[in-house]
Amino acid sequence: MTAIQIDRLSKHYGKLAALDALTLNIEQGEIFGLLGANGAGKTTLIKLLIGLLKPDAGTVQVLGLDPLRQARELRRQIGYMPQSPVLYDDLTGRENLLFWGRAHRLPDLQQRVDATLALINLSARAADPVYTYSGGMKQRLSLACALVHRPRLLLLDEPTTGVDPKLRHTFWTTFREMTTAGTTIVMSTHQMDEAIYCDRLAVMREGRVLACDAPAGLFASGQSTIEIETDAARSRHQVSDYAAALPALLREYQLDAAVRRITVEHEPLESIVLRLIGENNADVR
Repeated sequence: MTAIQIDRLSKHYGKLAALDALTLNIEQGEIFGLLGANGAGKTTLIKLLIGLLKPDAGTVQVLGLDPLRQARELRRQIGYMPQSPVLYDDLTGRENLLFWGRAHRLPDLQQRVDATLALINLSARAADPVYTYSGGMKQRLSLACALVHRPRLLLLDEPTTGVDPKLRHTFWTTFREMTTAGTTIVMSTHQMDEAIYCDRLAVMREGRVLACDAPAGLFASGQSTIEIETDAARSRHQVSDYAAALPALLREYQLDAAVRRITVEHEPLESIVLRLIGENNADVR
Protein backbone atom coordinates (compact mmCIF):
# COMPACT_ATOMS: atom_id res chain seq x y z
CA MET A 1 0.00 0.00 0.00
CA THR A 2 1.07 3.59 -0.62
CA ALA A 3 1.41 5.63 2.57
CA ILE A 4 2.13 9.00 0.92
CA GLN A 5 1.10 10.18 -2.55
CA ILE A 6 2.53 13.48 -3.79
CA ASP A 7 1.59 14.85 -7.21
CA ARG A 8 3.20 18.00 -8.65
CA LEU A 9 3.45 19.62 -5.22
CA SER A 10 4.74 23.22 -5.18
CA LYS A 11 5.44 25.70 -2.40
CA HIS A 12 6.90 29.18 -2.75
CA TYR A 13 8.23 31.70 -0.26
CA GLY A 14 7.97 34.88 -2.28
CA LYS A 15 10.00 34.26 -5.44
CA LEU A 16 11.82 31.29 -3.91
CA ALA A 17 10.51 27.88 -4.97
CA ALA A 18 10.93 25.64 -1.93
CA LEU A 19 9.20 22.78 -3.79
CA ASP A 20 8.88 22.76 -7.57
CA ALA A 21 6.15 20.44 -8.96
CA LEU A 22 7.46 17.54 -6.90
CA THR A 23 5.97 14.08 -7.52
CA LEU A 24 6.77 11.19 -5.18
CA ASN A 25 5.18 8.02 -3.74
CA ILE A 26 6.27 6.49 -0.43
CA GLU A 27 5.18 2.97 0.38
CA GLN A 28 3.79 1.71 3.67
CA GLY A 29 6.37 0.11 5.94
CA GLU A 30 9.48 1.63 4.34
CA ILE A 31 12.14 3.95 5.71
CA PHE A 32 12.38 6.77 3.20
CA GLY A 33 15.29 9.19 3.42
CA LEU A 34 15.47 12.76 2.11
CA LEU A 35 18.99 13.92 1.20
CA GLY A 36 20.10 17.36 0.12
CA ALA A 37 21.79 20.56 1.18
CA ASN A 38 20.11 23.14 3.40
CA GLY A 39 17.39 24.82 1.36
CA ALA A 40 16.73 21.76 -0.80
CA GLY A 41 13.11 21.61 0.38
CA LYS A 42 13.29 18.68 2.81
CA THR A 43 11.82 20.45 5.85
CA THR A 44 9.19 22.21 3.73
CA LEU A 45 8.08 18.85 2.36
CA ILE A 46 7.75 17.35 5.85
CA LYS A 47 5.71 20.36 7.05
CA LEU A 48 3.40 20.00 4.06
CA LEU A 49 2.91 16.32 4.86
CA ILE A 50 1.66 17.10 8.37
CA GLY A 51 -0.45 20.09 7.38
CA LEU A 52 1.69 22.82 8.93
CA LEU A 53 1.97 24.49 5.52
CA LYS A 54 -0.50 24.96 2.67
CA PRO A 55 0.79 24.07 -0.83
CA ASP A 56 0.56 26.60 -3.64
CA ALA A 57 -0.18 23.86 -6.20
CA GLY A 58 -0.44 20.10 -6.49
CA THR A 59 -1.94 17.48 -4.20
CA VAL A 60 -0.77 15.32 -1.33
CA GLN A 61 -2.39 12.42 0.51
CA VAL A 62 -0.98 11.01 3.73
CA LEU A 63 -2.36 7.68 4.98
CA GLY A 64 -5.27 8.28 2.62
CA LEU A 65 -6.08 11.65 4.21
CA ASP A 66 -5.76 15.30 3.20
CA PRO A 67 -3.29 16.95 5.65
CA LEU A 68 -5.30 20.19 5.70
CA ARG A 69 -8.93 19.09 5.47
CA GLN A 70 -8.51 16.04 7.70
CA ALA A 71 -5.78 17.37 9.97
CA ARG A 72 -7.25 16.20 13.27
CA GLU A 73 -7.75 12.63 12.10
CA LEU A 74 -4.29 12.52 10.52
CA ARG A 75 -2.39 13.89 13.51
CA ARG A 76 -3.63 11.06 15.70
CA GLN A 77 -1.75 8.69 13.40
CA ILE A 78 1.54 10.50 12.87
CA GLY A 79 4.57 11.40 14.95
CA TYR A 80 6.69 14.42 14.09
CA MET A 81 10.15 15.31 15.34
CA PRO A 82 11.22 18.79 14.17
CA GLN A 83 14.81 19.77 13.48
CA SER A 84 15.01 21.83 16.68
CA PRO A 85 13.50 20.19 19.79
CA VAL A 86 10.16 21.67 20.87
CA LEU A 87 10.04 20.89 24.58
CA TYR A 88 8.83 22.48 27.81
CA ASP A 89 12.10 23.32 29.56
CA ASP A 90 10.56 23.84 33.00
CA LEU A 91 8.94 20.39 32.95
CA THR A 92 10.84 17.18 33.57
CA GLY A 93 11.52 14.69 30.84
CA ARG A 94 8.76 12.43 32.16
CA GLU A 95 6.29 15.33 32.37
CA ASN A 96 6.98 16.25 28.74
CA LEU A 97 6.18 12.70 27.65
CA LEU A 98 3.09 12.59 29.85
CA PHE A 99 1.88 15.84 28.28
CA TRP A 100 2.14 14.49 24.73
CA GLY A 101 0.74 11.13 25.77
CA ARG A 102 -2.33 12.77 27.31
CA ALA A 103 -2.82 14.78 24.12
CA HIS A 104 -3.16 11.44 22.31
CA ARG A 105 -5.38 10.02 25.11
CA LEU A 106 -3.24 6.92 25.57
CA PRO A 107 -4.91 4.28 27.77
CA ASP A 108 -1.67 2.76 29.10
CA LEU A 109 0.12 6.07 29.48
CA GLN A 110 2.50 5.29 32.36
CA GLN A 111 3.73 2.06 30.75
CA ARG A 112 4.25 3.80 27.40
CA VAL A 113 6.22 6.61 29.05
CA ASP A 114 8.42 4.20 31.02
CA ALA A 115 9.17 2.11 27.93
CA THR A 116 9.96 5.16 25.81
CA LEU A 117 12.26 6.66 28.45
CA ALA A 118 14.14 3.36 28.59
CA LEU A 119 14.43 3.29 24.81
CA ILE A 120 16.13 6.69 24.66
CA ASN A 121 18.24 5.95 27.75
CA LEU A 122 16.80 8.78 29.84
CA SER A 123 15.19 6.85 32.69
CA ALA A 124 17.84 8.04 35.17
CA ARG A 125 17.20 11.70 34.27
CA ALA A 126 13.43 11.47 33.84
CA ALA A 127 12.73 13.49 37.01
CA ASP A 128 15.10 16.33 36.08
CA PRO A 129 13.85 19.52 34.37
CA VAL A 130 14.62 19.69 30.68
CA TYR A 131 16.60 22.93 31.02
CA THR A 132 19.32 20.86 32.73
CA TYR A 133 19.60 18.52 29.72
CA SER A 134 22.40 18.62 27.16
CA GLY A 135 21.61 19.23 23.48
CA GLY A 136 21.88 15.52 22.73
CA MET A 137 19.53 14.62 25.58
CA LYS A 138 16.95 17.13 24.32
CA GLN A 139 17.24 15.54 20.88
CA ARG A 140 16.52 12.12 22.38
CA LEU A 141 13.54 13.41 24.36
CA SER A 142 12.15 15.11 21.25
CA LEU A 143 12.27 11.75 19.45
CA ALA A 144 10.54 10.10 22.42
CA CYS A 145 7.67 12.61 22.19
CA ALA A 146 7.18 11.62 18.55
CA LEU A 147 7.24 7.90 19.41
CA VAL A 148 5.24 7.64 22.62
CA HIS A 149 1.85 7.06 20.91
CA ARG A 150 3.27 4.50 18.41
CA PRO A 151 2.26 6.31 15.22
CA ARG A 152 1.51 4.74 11.83
CA LEU A 153 3.72 7.37 10.18
CA LEU A 154 6.84 8.86 11.74
CA LEU A 155 8.34 12.04 10.26
CA LEU A 156 11.83 12.90 11.45
CA ASP A 157 13.87 16.01 10.66
CA GLU A 158 17.56 15.25 11.38
CA PRO A 159 16.67 12.75 14.16
CA THR A 160 20.13 11.61 15.26
CA THR A 161 22.00 14.92 15.40
CA GLY A 162 24.01 14.95 18.62
CA VAL A 163 23.29 11.28 19.38
CA ASP A 164 26.24 9.00 20.16
CA PRO A 165 26.91 5.97 17.87
CA LYS A 166 25.68 3.38 20.38
CA LEU A 167 22.34 5.08 20.91
CA ARG A 168 22.03 5.76 17.18
CA HIS A 169 22.30 2.00 16.61
CA THR A 170 19.50 1.49 19.15
CA PHE A 171 17.34 4.02 17.33
CA TRP A 172 17.85 2.30 14.00
CA THR A 173 17.04 -1.08 15.50
CA THR A 174 13.80 0.45 16.81
CA PHE A 175 13.04 2.10 13.45
CA ARG A 176 13.42 -1.23 11.67
CA GLU A 177 11.19 -3.00 14.21
CA MET A 178 8.55 -0.30 13.67
CA THR A 179 8.58 -0.63 9.88
CA THR A 180 8.40 -4.43 10.17
CA ALA A 181 5.18 -3.88 12.13
CA GLY A 182 3.86 -1.60 9.36
CA THR A 183 4.95 1.89 10.42
CA THR A 184 6.24 4.18 7.67
CA ILE A 185 9.21 6.44 8.45
CA VAL A 186 10.22 9.51 6.47
CA MET A 187 13.38 11.29 7.57
CA SER A 188 15.67 14.03 6.38
CA THR A 189 19.31 13.49 7.22
CA HIS A 190 22.82 14.73 6.54
CA GLN A 191 24.33 11.57 8.03
CA MET A 192 25.50 9.59 5.01
CA ASP A 193 26.61 6.66 7.15
CA GLU A 194 23.03 6.13 8.30
CA ALA A 195 21.30 7.05 5.04
CA ILE A 196 22.36 3.65 3.72
CA TYR A 197 19.98 2.04 6.22
CA CYS A 198 16.98 3.60 4.47
CA ASP A 199 14.98 1.46 2.05
CA ARG A 200 14.95 4.29 -0.49
CA LEU A 201 16.55 7.70 -0.78
CA ALA A 202 15.50 10.86 -2.61
CA VAL A 203 18.27 13.30 -3.47
CA MET A 204 16.78 16.81 -3.55
CA ARG A 205 17.94 20.18 -4.81
CA GLU A 206 15.93 23.41 -5.01
CA GLY A 207 12.64 21.63 -4.40
CA ARG A 208 13.11 18.92 -7.01
CA VAL A 209 14.06 15.25 -6.79
CA LEU A 210 17.25 14.56 -8.75
CA ALA A 211 17.33 10.82 -8.04
CA CYS A 212 15.17 8.36 -6.11
CA ASP A 213 16.40 4.84 -5.54
CA ALA A 214 17.50 2.26 -2.99
CA PRO A 215 20.99 2.93 -1.59
CA ALA A 216 22.34 0.07 -3.72
CA GLY A 217 20.93 1.73 -6.82
CA LEU A 218 22.58 5.04 -5.98
CA PHE A 219 25.87 3.26 -5.31
CA ALA A 220 25.56 1.56 -8.71
CA SER A 221 25.37 4.99 -10.35
CA GLY A 222 28.65 5.97 -8.72
CA GLN A 223 32.23 5.55 -9.85
CA SER A 224 34.37 2.59 -8.76
CA THR A 225 38.14 2.27 -8.86
CA ILE A 226 39.45 -1.25 -9.53
CA GLU A 227 43.09 -1.90 -8.74
CA ILE A 228 44.72 -5.07 -10.12
CA GLU A 229 48.12 -6.08 -8.82
CA THR A 230 50.24 -8.72 -10.55
CA ASP A 231 53.76 -9.96 -9.91
CA ALA A 232 55.02 -7.44 -12.43
CA ALA A 233 52.78 -4.37 -12.16
CA ARG A 234 49.82 -2.64 -10.62
CA SER A 235 47.05 -0.97 -12.66
CA ARG A 236 44.05 1.18 -11.67
CA HIS A 237 40.83 1.43 -13.67
CA GLN A 238 37.98 3.87 -12.96
CA VAL A 239 34.61 2.53 -14.11
CA SER A 240 31.00 3.63 -13.89
CA ASP A 241 29.41 0.18 -13.90
CA TYR A 242 31.44 -2.04 -11.59
CA ALA A 243 29.38 -5.21 -12.09
CA ALA A 244 29.74 -5.08 -15.89
CA ALA A 245 33.30 -3.71 -16.01
CA LEU A 246 34.99 -6.20 -13.68
CA PRO A 247 34.46 -9.32 -15.86
CA ALA A 248 35.86 -7.48 -18.89
CA LEU A 249 38.94 -6.45 -16.94
CA LEU A 250 39.49 -9.99 -15.65
CA ARG A 251 39.21 -11.48 -19.13
CA GLU A 252 42.22 -9.40 -20.03
CA TYR A 253 44.26 -11.40 -17.51
CA GLN A 254 42.66 -14.75 -18.39
CA LEU A 255 42.69 -15.61 -14.67
CA ASP A 256 46.46 -15.39 -14.74
CA ALA A 257 48.05 -16.98 -11.66
CA ALA A 258 50.23 -13.90 -11.46
CA VAL A 259 47.24 -11.84 -10.33
CA ARG A 260 47.74 -11.61 -6.59
CA ARG A 261 45.14 -9.09 -5.47
CA ILE A 262 42.12 -7.21 -6.80
CA THR A 263 40.91 -4.19 -4.83
CA VAL A 264 37.68 -2.33 -5.51
CA GLU A 265 37.02 1.14 -4.08
CA HIS A 266 33.45 2.38 -4.45
CA GLU A 267 32.59 6.05 -4.59
CA PRO A 268 31.17 7.12 -1.18
CA LEU A 269 27.47 8.00 -1.03
CA GLU A 270 28.33 11.55 -0.03
CA SER A 271 30.38 12.00 -3.22
CA ILE A 272 27.57 10.56 -5.35
CA VAL A 273 25.04 12.96 -3.79
CA LEU A 274 27.36 15.95 -4.18
CA ARG A 275 28.07 15.00 -7.79
CA LEU A 276 24.34 14.69 -8.56
CA ILE A 277 23.71 18.11 -7.05
CA GLY A 278 26.70 19.58 -8.89
CA GLU A 279 25.68 18.12 -12.25
CA ASN A 280 22.17 19.46 -11.82
CA ASN A 281 23.55 22.87 -10.94
CA ALA A 282 25.63 22.84 -14.15
CA ASP A 283 22.52 21.94 -16.18
CA VAL A 284 20.69 24.93 -14.70
CA ARG A 285 23.50 27.24 -15.74
